[in-house]
Amino acid sequence: MKVVFFGTPQFAVPSLEKLLKTPDIEVLAVVTQPDKRRGRGNKVTPSPVKTLATAHNLPVWQPQRIKKDVETLTNLKQIGADAFVVIAYGQILSQEILDMPKLGCINVHGSILPQYRGAAPIQWCLYHGEKETGITTMLMDAGMDTGAMLLKATTPISLLDNAQDLAVRLAAVGANLLVQTLFKLERQEIEAIPQDDSLATYASLIKKEDYLLDWSKSAIELHNQIRGFYPNCITSLRNQPLKIIATVPLGSAYWHELPSELQDLEHKLPDLSSLSGNPGEVVSIVKGMGAIVQAVEGFLLLREVQPAGKRPQSGWDFVNGTRLSVGEVFQGV
Repeated sequence: MKVVFFGTPQFAVPSLEKLLKTPDIEVLAVVTQPDKRRGRGNKVTPSPVKTLATAHNLPVWQPQRIKKDVETLTNLKQIGADAFVVIAYGQILSQEILDMPKLGCINVHGSILPQYRGAAPIQWCLYHGEKETGITTMLMDAGMDTGAMLLKATTPISLLDNAQDLAVRLAAVGANLLVQTLFKLERQEIEAIPQDDSLATYASLIKKEDYLLDWSKSAIELHNQIRGFYPNCITSLRNQPLKIIATVPLGSAYWHELPSELQDLEHKLPDLSSLSGNPGEVVSIVKGMGAIVQAVEGFLLLREVQPAGKRPQSGWDFVNGTRLSVGEVFQGV
């Protein structure tokens, strides 16, 4: 089977790797976003997908606007692909492109469709506290993640999973499901199932205001926001911005969900029923762990933070470095 691969970020890399290693699949070319300035050095850097494609000497096309790029459109028409594979490419494909390959354009989407259509399904499913997510492969149409579904695979979400953890896991799941989908589609062993639009939910692009922490939310809502929009959620302390990178919601409802290295946390903490404060207030310091902060409902242990201009550090190192004390208050930015 001959395919053209469309993709840009790290999430798409395992699928391209899987295709390159799979007998009976030939990747003819790769389409990815133009090189961009990235990182602290602001250097022009290729996408992760381009880096892999270049290492395998694949043709790489990087149109600014694929719908209008005559050269790329001509290449796609003439290359003779059986299928186009699209994973987090970053541009909308025209109907002209969707109609080119005989098996269609197959998309690997990071949710259980029709839930979380859109640009950031992994982040928003964590934000909403979902216990399970997955991968859906589908035949693309002109809509935003509205195409008929092919195969699905699910994975559980643990209490401390963040967006990066989940993306790595889903990328691996997606790579395996993609290969199954291509071969079953070729053998006509899949019935494409239309999505029920009445059940659809949407995962919009993340905005800067989504990163701002509001301590008048509950502890679990804040925890889900922090892990969903990892590592960018921000509060302030002593009139200075502070990123909160990792937290643990505290209480009997959560002890059984903690990983093995935190199973004894319950016995290290003070009696939570004895703690009280205003939203955002430090109500206790746990030696070797970090600060416990009061939310409007419940408590958060700050496991990892990042002060402005510094590297991420453990909650305990932050307490020591700033001499944080009980009674200090985290506030909105």
